[in-house]
Amino acid sequence: MKKLSIGSPFNTGAIIDTSDIIDIKDLSLYPLLKLEIKDEEFKLTFQMGKRDIVYGLGENVGGINKRGSLYESFCSDDFDHTPDKSSLYAAHNFILIDGDKQIGLFFDYPGKIAFDIGYTHKDILSITSEKSNIDIYIIEGDNLLHIVQKFRNAIGQSYVPPKWAFGFQQSRWSYPNDKSITEVADNFRRNKIPCDAIYMDIDYMEDYKNFTIDKTKFPNFPNFVKEMKNKGFRLVPIIDAGCKKEDGYDICEEGLENNYYCVDKNGKPFVGAVWPGKVHFPDFLNPDTREWFGDKYSGLIEQGIEGFWNDMNEPAIFYSEDGLQKAFDKIEDIKGQNLDIYSFFDLKSTMLSISNSMDDYKSFYHNVDGEMVNHYDVHNLYGYNMTRAASDSFSSNYPDKRFLLFSRASYVGMHRYGGIWTGDNKSWWEHLELSIKMMPSLNMVGFLYSGADVGGFGCNSNSELVTRWTQFGIFTPLLRNHAALGTRLQEPFSFDSETTDILRNTLNFRYALIPYIYSEFMKSSKTGDMYIKPLSFEYRDEISRRVEDQLLVGDSLMVAPIYKANTFGRNVWLPEDMLLWKVNKYNNIEGLKIAPSGFNYIDVDIDEIPLFIKRDRILILGEHGENVAAINSDEITLIAFVDNCATYKLYDDDGETNQYKAGIFSELIITISKRDDELFNIETKTNGLSKIKKINYNIVTNKGRVLSGIKTI
Repeated sequence: MKKLSIGSPFNTGAIIDTSDIIDIKDLSLYPLLKLEIKDEEFKLTFQMGKRDIVYGLGENVGGINKRGSLYESFCSDDFDHTPDKSSLYAAHNFILIDGDKQIGLFFDYPGKIAFDIGYTHKDILSITSEKSNIDIYIIEGDNLLHIVQKFRNAIGQSYVPPKWAFGFQQSRWSYPNDKSITEVADNFRRNKIPCDAIYMDIDYMEDYKNFTIDKTKFPNFPNFVKEMKNKGFRLVPIIDAGCKKEDGYDICEEGLENNYYCVDKNGKPFVGAVWPGKVHFPDFLNPDTREWFGDKYSGLIEQGIEGFWNDMNEPAIFYSEDGLQKAFDKIEDIKGQNLDIYSFFDLKSTMLSISNSMDDYKSFYHNVDGEMVNHYDVHNLYGYNMTRAASDSFSSNYPDKRFLLFSRASYVGMHRYGGIWTGDNKSWWEHLELSIKMMPSLNMVGFLYSGADVGGFGCNSNSELVTRWTQFGIFTPLLRNHAALGTRLQEPFSFDSETTDILRNTLNFRYALIPYIYSEFMKSSKTGDMYIKPLSFEYRDEISRRVEDQLLVGDSLMVAPIYKANTFGRNVWLPEDMLLWKVNKYNNIEGLKIAPSGFNYIDVDIDEIPLFIKRDRILILGEHGENVAAINSDEITLIAFVDNCATYKLYDDDGETNQYKAGIFSELIITISKRDDELFNIETKTNGLSKIKKINYNIVTNKGRVLSGIKTI
């Protein structure tokens, strides 16, 4: 990796391993990269070839190939993820150019930075920022995956959640009290649908105050948490960035007393507004604030909580006192006037611009090593450091325990501390497609533990959309169904009985997949690999480079989701012969068949999931259970498509502690090798810690014959 520092870059903490980084003075080694600095503005351009593909930018709208669009990295609370939006909740300033030469570029800059990827001029990639204090990292490698691995190794190992967090999770804004949560939990068990967690949105708090419990809704919260865990459910409460401005509220008063909050230009605590009305925003760039705020999570942990989701941490600002006053003044000025087209829309624009105003973001400051730094210049680091605060506290106070932790806002580097969900999407088929295309981009910047709100958060979903979205979501590490206030219920048991049956079978399959998903996730986290990849990262033919609706999942699988309404099939591109399994039940392997390379039209009924196993690869399945802890861990089933030889290394650990970092984990190596025409040997090798005693095998030969049997270990 090469590094070019310009001006006085802010230390974001994104890069932590500098051992392979070489500092350079200019870009003379890269004649296609043109740098221009004028009036402090930074601009870098690259001449793209006609068939160049540009990957990256993590969480954003658009396709896997970002070419033809304009993007801004500026963490934004935007409820409408329409194709014209340039910013979502995250800032992931990494791009990967796949042309005659493959090159990765990371722009370590915590403020607003724009990526014009052939939007203004179809062949020009242009990156601009308002200030020229920036670190540029240039990454070269043997191939696309090698470049990503180099980058991932430099930014550090991805966050690892507890194993239960790979189970299905149910959320809604809101299940406001113990009675409503109990009802949801009982419905899961009554309908025999597996689930591991139920979420608590903002209504569990007392007047939306962080780290409080409304005692009228939860009269004995510790006992309730224990009761739910005995039923097999973890409770996962939300934590917001803004802390209510209220006398007598300990979080408010401690923060004011110790100068833990962001301040205005006069040095007074900045006041914005979110759910509880007026709030102060903790100064998460201050390590003392991070320690203080992070330790507040312990109050809920001591009551039995083992997972959290951080929200509204871009930070979202409904209004500030100044912004609200300007709006009131505007209304007063035009009161009684005849509003024509221009004056009416000017008024409307004034009201809409109150929230998340650039003026507000420019009006408060952080204390960074005794220096006052304007928030606007480091805006993208806010949510990152909120999540870091929690993670650091967990590591300090509970060093050998894993917690579920993920965030809405993020920057490159936060992937070491927690995962992310992709924010407040809608129950639109277009957003199912968007979630498919977003997953590999998130993997490129280290966010392996990620997922979208299955079924869509805003708007009303229907049974078909929830079914198809769940059928894709079972392959993402974070699998959570989440819906907004006022929308129809979309829990798996909320539709007709046929849909309930289909979703039960789909989620049973997810739980059977967990040994494979967990194994592939952990290997990717440890090696810098990608858990989910575009086809082009493994297959280099021109068609594979252009496919955006099929993904490689781990070492063995390709998925081709259904993401259109009223659809009972789709075209699939196979760069090689693959084994097709149309899954309707995890233990029904009838109908396995070899699909030939090239274009194939696949019939897919509403209860089927088209799954492709690559040649000379092995898929590992376990049993399902009502939650992860209930899964039988001493027996597995393998399905393999073997032409000559296939090997799979099954990773596992205790799923609860950090002992895997000390090398305490199990490995079971399974090798299938051809003995003669259509007979195979199955050999296993273990490091002695594997619990697997029995393997049910199903080997499909290159002639389509299925060889089944049992091997004991």
